[in-house]
Formats: sequence, C-alpha cells, structure tokens
Amino acid sequence: MKLSELLSRGRPTVSCELFPPKVGTTLDQVEGVLRDTAALRPDFISVTYGAGGSTSKRTQEIAVRLQDTYHVPALAHLTCVSSTREEISSMVAALRAAGIENILALRGDIPRDADFPSPEHYHYASELIGHIRSLEGGKELCIGAACYPEGHVECPHREDDIDFLKRKVDMGVDFLTTQMFFDNDVLYRFLYRVLAKGITVPVIAGIMPVMSVKQIRRSCELSGTVMPPRLQGIADRFGDDPAAMRQAGIAYATEQIVDLVAHGVEHIHIYTMNKPDVAARIMANLSDIIRPRG
Repeated sequence: MKLSELLSRGRPTVSCELFPPKVGTTLDQVEGVLRDTAALRPDFISVTYGAGGSTSKRTQEIAVRLQDTYHVPALAHLTCVSSTREEISSMVAALRAAGIENILALRGDIPRDADFPSPEHYHYASELIGHIRSLEGGKELCIGAACYPEGHVECPHREDDIDFLKRKVDMGVDFLTTQMFFDNDVLYRFLYRVLAKGITVPVIAGIMPVMSVKQIRRSCELSGTVMPPRLQGIADRFGDDPAAMRQAGIAYATEQIVDLVAHGVEHIHIYTMNKPDVAARIMANLSDIIRPRG
C-alpha cells in the first residue's frame, strides 16, 4: 500500500522504525525484532539505510520481509550523498522490482572524502527526489522526505530552511516526516510556517523515546534538537537509573503523542531503535487514542 493512500484516510496512524543489522551479519539477528514489531500492527514500518549505502541491500531485504512475511507496509530509506545517479537509478529499480513502492528520500551525512563532491554526486535531497521522479516508474512511487521543526543544523536561518523544504515538496514529495523534537510547541509553530509557505502534504511527527540520557544528549548535539527544561529535569533525576529512565522516557513520549493528537497532529512515527518492547508500551498507552491497524 502506498503511504499517501494510508495518510489520506482521515484517521490517526502510528508507525515504527527499524535499522538493519551490521554488514557481515545475517537477517536472523533481527528476525525477532521484525516479528515483534510487526505484531504490534503499526500502520507501516520504516527501514533505515546505513552510512554511505553500507546496508542498502539489507534495507531492501527487510522491507520485502516486512511486506511479504508480516504483511506490514514498508518504507525504505534511501540516502544519496555518497551515491552516484547511476547507483541510485539501480537501487530504485531494485526496490520497484521487489514490490517496494514507498521511499523516504534523504541526503544523508556529508562524507569526509577528498573526492566529494563530484559532478556525479547529489548535493541536496531535492535533487534525489527529482531524479527518482524522472526514472521509469518513478511517478508511480510514493516519496517522503525529512523536515526539521527546529531547523536543519547546517542551515542558520529558519526561513531559508523552509524554502529548501518547499523545493523538496515541489520536486514531488507525497509526505514529510519530522526529525525528533521534545517540545510540541516547536512543532506547532513549524506547522504554521510550513502552511504559510504553501506546503500542504501530510506531516508525520517523529517521536524519540528517551532511553539513554548520554545517547540522547549526543543526538541533540549533532542534530540541533533542544531538550526543554522539563525533559532536562527528568534526565537529571532518572538518568543514572536505567529502569527508571526507561519508564520516564516512555511516559514522556506517550504524553507528547497524546498532546499532538489532541491538537490535530494525527500521524505519529516512533523512532523505536529496534526496541519493540518500548513501542509496545507506548502503543498500549495509546490503545484507545490511536487504534492498531486492522
């Protein structure tokens, strides 16, 4: 199923995210994660893509397994910054041949490579989106892109960031997924600016349950995400107690989602980090707010 169809049905949705096993390992090492996450009946599951395309084959394999074995729509991530146009064309053709019709088109992190950039490399996700749409069958795919409620860390001006986002949407994006955020008011202000720019595609809110204070502070530093005082207080109080921090992180994520749905943000994506038990707890907390896929 195309996610554009799913997101247009007028009901709340919840989805999860998986990442492939490291290169040199087998899919058996994540089979339990696939099975347990699919058993939660999310509306779809996204599958990430390793740095420099290191897990591109695994991304496709897991996406196919999710759809064919567990009957859950899959969203395959595709990053372009380390790939040539020819390589991207081959990857997209392989995804289409495997029955994957949903792609999250991302630039990816800039490599520390003396040979980058070259004329064959992409500089922006908008270029990737335009290229996918130009390929045979590209107009039939459902393409998503990332957006940044607090602005992209590499873009110092918020309005410029919204202009870049509009460029991506104009190249043929069907939906947007946000980077993690911990203050819902940040998202509400972002959605107002997006709408004012004429961007009307569905926006999926990305929620990161905080399980490790050290890890999340590092992620915030890299991404430019702000930890609001309330979350800072929770981290300071429970950060040295893994079980308590886990419980507090699940509670905080649940409260975020309840508030979002109450304010009309109906599409939620949980960055589950291959922890289906965390997703299960959050989804159980929301069982009468966002009902599982039938």
